Amino acid sequence: MGKVTLVGAGPGDAGLITLKGMKKLKEADVVLYDRLVGDEIIAMIPASAEKINVGKNVGNHPVPQGDINELLLKKAQQGLDVVRLKGGDPFVFGRGGEELELLAENDIDFEVVPGISSSIAGGTYAGIPVTHRDFTSSVHIITGHVKADKSLSIDYESLVKLDGTLVFMMGIANMQEICGGLIAAGMERTMPAAVVENATTFSQRKFVGDIETLPKMAKEHGVVSPAVVIVGRVCSLSEKFDWFSKKPLFGKKVVVTRAKTSASVLSEQLKELGCHAIEVPCIKIEPLTQNNAALKNALENIMDYNWLVFTSGTGADLFFDHLMEMAFDIRELHHIKIAAVGSETKKTIQKRGIFVDYTPEQYSGPELAKGLVTQLDKDEKILILRAKLGSEEILEVFAENNIAFENIAIYDTICEPGQNESVDLTDIDYVTFTSSSTVEGFVKAFPGVDPKSINGLCIGEQTAKTAQKYGIKTIVSEKATITSMIEKLKEVLCI
Repeated sequence: MGKVTLVGAGPGDAGLITLKGMKKLKEADVVLYDRLVGDEIIAMIPASAEKINVGKNVGNHPVPQGDINELLLKKAQQGLDVVRLKGGDPFVFGRGGEELELLAENDIDFEVVPGISSSIAGGTYAGIPVTHRDFTSSVHIITGHVKADKSLSIDYESLVKLDGTLVFMMGIANMQEICGGLIAAGMERTMPAAVVENATTFSQRKFVGDIETLPKMAKEHGVVSPAVVIVGRVCSLSEKFDWFSKKPLFGKKVVVTRAKTSASVLSEQLKELGCHAIEVPCIKIEPLTQNNAALKNALENIMDYNWLVFTSGTGADLFFDHLMEMAFDIRELHHIKIAAVGSETKKTIQKRGIFVDYTPEQYSGPELAKGLVTQLDKDEKILILRAKLGSEEILEVFAENNIAFENIAIYDTICEPGQNESVDLTDIDYVTFTSSSTVEGFVKAFPGVDPKSINGLCIGEQTAKTAQKYGIKTIVSEKATITSMIEKLKEVLCI
């Protein structure tokens, strides 16, 4: 018999799912997920797991709750490890209790992993502390949503007497009735109130007024679900304590092109600045280290080489991983010096406990070659380990200067069109390109997008040349580093 785990995914920000929730997700055979689960968290579901979207919109339930309950039971009875991934917390108006009833009746093993509820996080990301000793000592969470054939049943008089912070979840459609009910029960019309839409996400919007003006304000700005309504004097602190929307790149949308299997340092740093970083895995890295006769021969004759040259962190990682797989003693490289094209590649190598001997001032392949020529002693030989379709310029520099070298391809970059059908490129500010291959991959991945409509940020001149070939409007970072790319984005977007 299998097991079912209800996991709270939190309110949207992927960083708010708990460590235990992530562990359960990675162990799952089947994942049933809701509409309110963030795309980044859905992307974390193991490729081997069956993914079932049971998302529900207000008034639109493609998969009825009863069917969800039956599906959980069926999958568990098949001996599978099932995760029910729910937005927010499973037991805070998440209907988690209903889903456990059938499992308990059939003796199915189950567990519940709490999640951060938007009832708390919505205020936090809007600069509203739901409790504050100078304003209130209690917070009350109320549902503002009922079945279609029912009417709201809220004891407004009791809520007003509590004199605490009131958080109404799923109450957008009934906001006018809720605010009117509070006023009728004796609450001051000027009581501060706020609505937070898409809380904790990069599309978050907040509007602050009072209980008399908030419904009109929400209607004028087209506020829709999911949103939380917060009523209480603590709402007056929103501007003072706002930290999320004041991040330098908040409200900006940037596409980060990358390899399918690689994590994006650029993406993570952009998110820290409040940017909506949309990851587009448009290329795939295919290692060429296995059954590579040229590489095998070079390693067998490693004493013939004086320098190892890496033009990317990917190449460095693949090379040193291959040495581990072969049980190649790294001490056999004791006589060899290391050259890296730039600071990012240098960091990758140094993580292996190996220090780089040469990095050019300008981070590019040609500059690496030109600079290395001045470092070489007579009769020294170079081993270049890089991509199959790397630029020929670096080889031309060595050849022109009569430098002995061997160029070995240890990986290939393959474009993967058709992998990003769900990516919305509407209102994109910039697309970032860290190599020519990401440009090629992006263009092939989005054949319906006119490249001339794209603003591209390129890591170097060679990448920019490739982008310009397609008519992409380009800017180039001052240095070929992730840090420099981010600084350039801040320069052009923080107007």
